[in-house]
Amino acid sequence: MRGSRIRAVWAKELREAVRDRRTLMSTLVLPTIVMPLLFLAVGVLSARIFGKARAERSAVMVLGGDDSPGVRAVLEKAPKLQCMPAAAEWRTLVSDKKIRAVVSIPPGFDQKLDRGEPEAVTIYDYEGELRSGLAVAEVRRVLSDYRQGLVRARLESRGLPPGLVQPFDLNTQNVAPPEKVGGNLFGGMIPYLFIIFCVTGALYPAIDLTAGEKERGTMETILCSPVTRGELVMGKFLTVLTASVVTVVASIASMTVTVTLGGSLLASKSVGAASMMGAVAGKVPVLIDPLGLAAVVVLALPSAAMFSALLLAISVTAKTSKEAQSYAMPVMMLVLLPAMTGLMPGLELSARVALIPVMNLALASKELLSGVWHWNLLALIFVSSCVYAALALRFCVSQFNRESVLFRG
Repeated sequence: MRGSRIRAVWAKELREAVRDRRTLMSTLVLPTIVMPLLFLAVGVLSARIFGKARAERSAVMVLGGDDSPGVRAVLEKAPKLQCMPAAAEWRTLVSDKKIRAVVSIPPGFDQKLDRGEPEAVTIYDYEGELRSGLAVAEVRRVLSDYRQGLVRARLESRGLPPGLVQPFDLNTQNVAPPEKVGGNLFGGMIPYLFIIFCVTGALYPAIDLTAGEKERGTMETILCSPVTRGELVMGKFLTVLTASVVTVVASIASMTVTVTLGGSLLASKSVGAASMMGAVAGKVPVLIDPLGLAAVVVLALPSAAMFSALLLAISVTAKTSKEAQSYAMPVMMLVLLPAMTGLMPGLELSARVALIPVMNLALASKELLSGVWHWNLLALIFVSSCVYAALALRFCVSQFNRESVLFRG
């Protein structure tokens, strides 16, 4: 194969791809503008909803406590609680989100506390529902303060120090650098997005350069040109790979800008939104190690080549672009499932896992973004990914050498 001919095919296909609006939409507009704006919009909306829910008074029903004015008064005076009268259908009201929680006070609660008898208050909630969870947290805080006040009063009445029941405090302090914090928080999501953008960036160009040419009737024309099948495949493959890499790089740059500019906006909308995402509530700045991010991009190149070759080989078997899209959907599903392993806790990178395509990239990227460099496993992943990419490219060349595939009627 001659490099000049491959470059000629590559340049020709790139020019046509740049002129195609649909290719530009899938490789540039969607990952650089639409997706970041969508993530930012979802983040802002979530922060607003969470902030509004935190600011609202929680409608809480109190069952019992008629003979315990002390604890009822504490609940009724809480500024963030709105005590509702008791109703027989309280379970239905909680399930229908008419009230957020129910507090059940046992009979003679105050009298038993005065006698030093242990007693329990039961809180009924809608597990997993945001507003119900906030109400339960507020009820727990109010009753915990009330309990601590009773303990202090009893100790003071007996002339005992408060430290008798609380001899020490517990403090938590982060020792991990900001890069490791950011890698631990986003280390699963970033490689997942990498893999998704690798595939989506290569999908439409691969279909357009194969099934699309069959539909336009230009496949026969390019086969008549003075280039071999191998040179033709390499030129088309490099075009699809270029689109995939450009999509990934553009999406990374756009998402970085979006996170940088939108982080302060989300923080201002709701302080608690950060804690919902697992952050440290502003105590530690969340950063992503740029060296680890660059290593992820390098590690993803062989996988991008594998995806490009596979999609090109699969698309050339189709007669139309619509048929090629239906063929490519199973590939998307096969890629998405192992890509999600980076989001799962407990999975660790090992030599055996390093040989599994896509999964190895997801787990290795999570380690790299956390500042952990397993050089032997990274080398194994890179080499194995190159081997898989070479096998996929060989399969692609064999497909283009089959007349029954190229001229499928």
